[in-house]
Amino acid sequence: MTFSPEQHYRQYRSQIERYLQSFISESKPHTLYGPSEYVLKGGGKRIRPVLVQLACEAVGGEAREALHAAAGVEILHNFTLVHDDIMDHSPTRRGRPTVHTKWDHNVAILTGDALLALAYRALLKTRSPRIQEISRLFTEGVVIVCEGQAFDKEFEERRRVHVNDYLMMIERKTARMLAVAAEIGGLIGTSDTGRLDALRSFGTSIGRAFQVQDDLLDIVADEEELGKRTGSDLVEGKKTFLLLEALRLAKGKDKAILQKVVNNGGVPRSRIAEYRRIYEATGAIASAERHVAQDLATARADLERLPASNARTTLLWLTDMLARRTF
Repeated sequence: MTFSPEQHYRQYRSQIERYLQSFISESKPHTLYGPSEYVLKGGGKRIRPVLVQLACEAVGGEAREALHAAAGVEILHNFTLVHDDIMDHSPTRRGRPTVHTKWDHNVAILTGDALLALAYRALLKTRSPRIQEISRLFTEGVVIVCEGQAFDKEFEERRRVHVNDYLMMIERKTARMLAVAAEIGGLIGTSDTGRLDALRSFGTSIGRAFQVQDDLLDIVADEEELGKRTGSDLVEGKKTFLLLEALRLAKGKDKAILQKVVNNGGVPRSRIAEYRRIYEATGAIASAERHVAQDLATARADLERLPASNARTTLLWLTDMLARRTF
């Protein structure tokens, strides 16, 4: 039978879903465990937990030994989303009302706190002689993600943000947990430092590529394929890679037009085409495409440092799916 990376991925995703569906056994207080279950049953691609399992398998370990840690990483990710939604005033997440919308802000804050503790409850079920190192890595990941979110909020208020500041921020906020997921899976499966370094670099690279590509798609994607209106980052005045790179490269009138996004906290949707033209003319779009391509090339090279296996094949497949955003 021909090996299918997609089926391999779906198999592990199904395991994670079953785990999360039954993980919370408590029911009272309803305002704590009800919203917590609501979050964990919200679906999603489950990239991070599957990455934990695949990384473990890719270095010679048994994926089932990484299931508790994988669930812990996913619960932690959902903790960050609940609190991010409060800070960003987001009404929906994955097509459903956010916790603070469905309940209220106090319930959402407490739910996020509970999810953080539940993430540790799952992680600490992992049977590994390196559980102390795994726990330390997990904890440092939480701290770094919080730093990334803090930088992101600070940048909203700052008039001057350099593109390198932005890359530093997304490496903390987005890329770090992918790197942590890959390295934790690796730690459960091996003590080989070279393979662990490869997995850490792989996670960091795909995390950076994913975020810059997200910025890119918001301005160049087909709206039907993207599933939402393009140009939202400009309308909301977000300091994305594209805006900051265009500001760095632009001169004269174009630079003044770009500065209005920062000064006014956003621009009318009717002007999106004008900004797309400036992004193209300054080379900001080409620069974003180069950054994504370079990071994905690094990720693929990192995987080549691992022994050939079905898990490595699936990780390469996952990288290609993320690159084409068909996943």
